[in-house]
Amino acid sequence: MTTALIYLVVMLLVAAVVFLLAAVVFGRGEELAPLPPGSSPTRLPARDIAGEDVANVRYQLVLRGYKMSEVDWVMRRLGAEIDELRERVAELEAQRSR
Repeated sequence: MTTALIYLVVMLLVAAVVFLLAAVVFGRGEELAPLPPGSSPTRLPARDIAGEDVANVRYQLVLRGYKMSEVDWVMRRLGAEIDELRERVAELEAQRSR
């Protein structure tokens, strides 16, 4: 019984050393360094959002998907831009019909 316990402890120690060695050699496996806390990869221009800007939006990943506050921010910005463009179109159509 004691011999089996010693083998188990030695196996656990060897596994821990191999794991730590692999972690040091290979790192975390990420392509990019993690973002500092409080920062965000989500970027949009201040005005005149184009389709390419929307296609290039990237969100910070969290445990269960994307960071909700960033997605909400992008949706509000896009909604405001669409409303502004529709108002401008309505103004131009009203001017043209006079």
